[in-house]
Amino acid sequence: MFKPITLREPNILIEADIAIIGGGPGGYVCGIRAAQLGLKTVVVEADRLGGECVNYGCIPSKSLISVAKLVDKVKEAEKYGFRASNVSVDFAQLQKWKSEVISRLVSGIELLLRGYHATVILGEAELVAKDRIAVTTSQGKEEISCKNLVIATGTRTSSLPGLEFDGERIISSKEGLELKGPPSRLLIVGGGAIGLEFASMFQKLGSAITVVEIMDQLLPGSDPEVVRVVHRKLESKGVKVFLKSKVAHVDKTDSEARAEIDTPDGKVTLGFDRILVSVGRKPRTEKLNLQKMGVQTDARGYVITDNRMQTNVPGVYAIGDVRGPPLLAHKASKEGIVAAECIAGMPSAADWKVIPDAVFCDPEVASVGLTEAKAAEAGYKVKRSRFQFAALGRALTTGEPEGFVKVVSNEGDGLVLGVQIVGPEASDLISEVALAIEMGATVDDIALTIHPHPTLPEAIMEASESAAGRPIHQLRT
Repeated sequence: MFKPITLREPNILIEADIAIIGGGPGGYVCGIRAAQLGLKTVVVEADRLGGECVNYGCIPSKSLISVAKLVDKVKEAEKYGFRASNVSVDFAQLQKWKSEVISRLVSGIELLLRGYHATVILGEAELVAKDRIAVTTSQGKEEISCKNLVIATGTRTSSLPGLEFDGERIISSKEGLELKGPPSRLLIVGGGAIGLEFASMFQKLGSAITVVEIMDQLLPGSDPEVVRVVHRKLESKGVKVFLKSKVAHVDKTDSEARAEIDTPDGKVTLGFDRILVSVGRKPRTEKLNLQKMGVQTDARGYVITDNRMQTNVPGVYAIGDVRGPPLLAHKASKEGIVAAECIAGMPSAADWKVIPDAVFCDPEVASVGLTEAKAAEAGYKVKRSRFQFAALGRALTTGEPEGFVKVVSNEGDGLVLGVQIVGPEASDLISEVALAIEMGATVDDIALTIHPHPTLPEAIMEASESAAGRPIHQLRT
């Protein structure tokens, strides 16, 4: 880990071409790119390099999800002729391994920043002016004078009235990833991406799971056909799902938390060991004095920028989650590159057509571009084509036949508008079609591209063949 730099003289100013507040996927990538371009670069991070994603979100959750999936596979392996008894998880060892994964990535980030001669300061940053930052470190106060400022402070977890985090009974995803063992009974409030990842993971590790979602479907905003596959799988595994429902009241005792749930069928009261609240996030902008500096924000507090990441205040930029949805690490990283290059005088801009996203529930969900409904709203004459993983050789050989690939295209010219995938390795498959949309590909372009056999990406080719009017491994519809 970086240690705060030690100043040889008190109150000395660190001068920089670019100062970045926040060392997460947006901030550290911005720092690397800026330093590559010869800018004198300073990155200020309040906690650990890598930010929420590397330390408390994407990486630790996917580490635990991978192990949970392996455990589940072994437990179901008898149907393949594989017999294993007394399968158990040493949670202490699992947490140790997860921490090692995180430390390795954090060390890599540190190495890259040092290698490109960027300066990193660990401490709490406060904006004194648009070109001056005061940093409180473990060794005292430091000040940075900068020609350009990049805000990359991300977001923090939102709570609900009556469900405030106490770190014991009522927890956030951060505490959920640090548990010493799977809770016997876990209530998850919020059926979005994070909630469903935790539901799938802890169900495989032995928890009895209940999910409460206020909307009329899980993964609100996602394609309903996709969501139905995930919903069915969760319920087949014993997960209780309450839609159009909310937690009205919680009573905490020494032994449990009793939650009163308002459902369309009436009130239900159940006891739980833990309640994990995952209902969204809010921008982390404390001590930034944005109003004082005149930086514009929207109604929810997210920083407003143009496509070059520039705010309305010259020399002040914002990247990543702090500038609003979608809250995705890979989006933040690309925005960090754009900001660094713009500050260096390059004609860069956020000119991508689409941003893919993935949910690591069971089965996985991934999407890019327009859904069928959004494409129709945009005025396209929509053609939809699907290919079921149940008809794909590779999916059958891995024992994961659930789900499908859906290709949404424009009927007139076959232009690919969007793709939704629910099924095995959806998170890996989505990149092919993200590239296809960026390149302006048609369903014919994908259908004519030879895919190796037997592999999962063949499902994308098969769905595209169907869209092009010449399906091979399914009947014409």
